[in-house]
Amino acid sequence: MRLITTILFVFTFVCCNTEDKIQNHNFSDIELEYLLKDSISVRAIDIYKDTLLGFGYNKGYGFMNLNTNRLELINFENTGSNDEISNWVAEQRAVSYTNTSFFSLGIGSPARLRKIDINSKEEKIVYSETHDKVFYDAITFWNTKEGIAMGDPIDNCLSILITRDEGETWNKISCDDLPEIFDGEAAFAASNGNIAIIGDETWIVSGGMKSRVFYSPDKGKTWDVFTTPIVQGKQTTGVYSVDFYDKNIGIVYGGDYTKPKNNKANKAITNDGGKTWSLISEDKGSGYKSCVRYIPNGGGKEIVAVGFTGISISNDYGEQWKELSKEGFYTLRFINDSIAIAAGKNRIARITFK
Repeated sequence: MRLITTILFVFTFVCCNTEDKIQNHNFSDIELEYLLKDSISVRAIDIYKDTLLGFGYNKGYGFMNLNTNRLELINFENTGSNDEISNWVAEQRAVSYTNTSFFSLGIGSPARLRKIDINSKEEKIVYSETHDKVFYDAITFWNTKEGIAMGDPIDNCLSILITRDEGETWNKISCDDLPEIFDGEAAFAASNGNIAIIGDETWIVSGGMKSRVFYSPDKGKTWDVFTTPIVQGKQTTGVYSVDFYDKNIGIVYGGDYTKPKNNKANKAITNDGGKTWSLISEDKGSGYKSCVRYIPNGGGKEIVAVGFTGISISNDYGEQWKELSKEGFYTLRFINDSIAIAAGKNRIARITFK
């Protein structure tokens, strides 16, 4: 009898704990605090232990202490190094943290992936690639040792890099081991939002003439690919960002940035881990957005999307959307379930949801 009682207690405790984590925030307003206003364009950010913001921008990468707002910019034009490359090539649109290091990846040839020690800020180039088609879009990590970066195709597959040794070495996956892409299918380096990870599972989104979701169940060892109903068929159309709340619930968002008011076939959700996708909020709600994120602890119901068109929120799985601000941002990452950092053209801001 005592054993049964103990089991019931543990079961109840676990269930209650799980339920307590899911909240109906029902946010309907925000407060914007600008942390930086400068002539830089930021499309990639990541947050380390709620206090350190790392970001890539059009002339290099930088850091900001979120407690003091102290800023440190690394501008490749002023480093005196051998990086004799243009601003366009130097632009960093993919960044990520591990427990020890910050990683920053350039978009164009020669594509250089830098590993920067969090404490000493010592930098070294851990991967370099030269090709007229090279263009990297996003980077993230499964854990401290294993990470993934992705970019546009050079041959007949997406460019995917994998590390298994804390980012010291990176290996490019052979096209023999990846799904073949369609002519004109690529990706958008719009928000460092092309990759989503839950546990060992990984989703990567493409856009352009075809817009699909590439899926790996085993940290990049094997791959499959699934179609989406998102608008496609032009170089500027398709999925710009993906996020998953858990291994089943996910969202893709995008559209056509040349037609930012178009809200048809620009957002879709999945409830089966990305195998099938259903359009939401058709011909209503928000138009083009470059970054989408689930609100932490929101049960998959609460979603925020940002773009140069403004900030929008949904509290019902993406069916209805409310515009919270017309202030434009390219990318956003949550610190907790009510505070996020957003970045864009000439600005970085702290957003408090209310």
